[in-house]
Amino acid sequence: MSNQPETRTDINEPNDQPVPERNTTEIVRTGLKKRYARERRFRLFGLTAILASLSFLAMLIITISIKGLPAFTQTFMKLDVTMDASTLGVSEDSDVDQLRKANYSGVIKKSLLTTFPDVKKRNDKKALYKLVSKGGQYDLQSKVIANPELIGQTLSVWLPVGDDVNSYMKGIIDTDLPEKQRRFKDNQIEWIESLKSDDRIEQRFNSTFFTQGDSREPEIAGIRGALFGTMLTLAVTLALSFPVAVAAAVYLEEFAPKNRWTDMIEVNINNLAAVPSIVFGLLGLAVFINYFNLPRSAPLVGGLVLSLMTLPTIIISSRAALKSVPPSIRDAALGLGASRLQVVFHHVLPLAMPGILTGTIIGMAQALGETAPLLMIGMVAFIVDVPTTLTDPATVLPVQIFQWADLPEKGFVEKTSAAIMVLLAFLICMNAFAVYLRSKFERKW
Repeated sequence: MSNQPETRTDINEPNDQPVPERNTTEIVRTGLKKRYARERRFRLFGLTAILASLSFLAMLIITISIKGLPAFTQTFMKLDVTMDASTLGVSEDSDVDQLRKANYSGVIKKSLLTTFPDVKKRNDKKALYKLVSKGGQYDLQSKVIANPELIGQTLSVWLPVGDDVNSYMKGIIDTDLPEKQRRFKDNQIEWIESLKSDDRIEQRFNSTFFTQGDSREPEIAGIRGALFGTMLTLAVTLALSFPVAVAAAVYLEEFAPKNRWTDMIEVNINNLAAVPSIVFGLLGLAVFINYFNLPRSAPLVGGLVLSLMTLPTIIISSRAALKSVPPSIRDAALGLGASRLQVVFHHVLPLAMPGILTGTIIGMAQALGETAPLLMIGMVAFIVDVPTTLTDPATVLPVQIFQWADLPEKGFVEKTSAAIMVLLAFLICMNAFAVYLRSKFERKW
């Protein structure tokens, strides 16, 4: 036997064969594939985010439009009303005050009872009287005041119907529900269907929505008062914020020395742009109303508060517009002997004005949609009359929407959505005008 040690091959030993090196081109291609894959995923995520945002926006607009479009139509009922002097409590010789206080609801009720003579019970009469809106009294009032000779005559007039009738004609009331579960009863449905068969029911464009002020009755409530209050408030805001903001931007950008004080002012302006709007409402309540004793719920105070809120936005956008003007414009003007003031007002400011106007319009659009600061200064009051001066009691469109959204009547649901549509239309027009100004007058340096 041999004393040589027995050799054994271990199957777990690694193979000592040399590993061929990877080609550099293959490594680069593999890296490029990963980078391109990441880029495609990033684009997909971005496209998905944009589509999701557009879908949510479309859903919002469609929902508001579906609820708000019925508010632009109003149902009217034709009645033969006898202007009986004894029922009205007036005569042809009565003055305007007496004609204004006449019993117009009495002649409307008599006309309804004449149209439906079978109605005898007290509860049925109450249900019958609800077919006509209280706004019908004001329609008759305006006709008689304009022509007192109508007293004693029988008029065929179209009067607005009540909220329940209006909802029924628009298909909002579910008639399949049991009678106890709905406000609009079966006998009222029979009366309306009878009037429809006689061509005494008609749907028209709801001009009242734009020509009347606020009301507790949804069928005669309108946004005219809120629109005028919004215009007056925005006029005060623009008149105060635009010159002050542009002057501050010009001074900080063109004349102010660069030191810690101007740096502190710039930081505070940027911070004010991020302050919640309700804080400006508290400031207006403490300063303008409690200290200066200005009237509550007035466009003057609302404009003062909103001007404070929009100042930082306009200052920041104005400074950005001034920075966009090339330094060569300033140097050329100075080289020709112009003073610093002439350089700014004759050359720099006109070139920066498109950007300044764009920022101003965006700031005004922001002020148009604000509600919280105006609630703090009392512009949440129920205002029926249309304001004519800056100190008259008034409300604005966002506050009007806030008030209507809290009311229980079904008619105010569609009125709220319709008012939102009007507000969105104003905002879209203002932003579109800002985009037009920027594309029309902006220069590419």
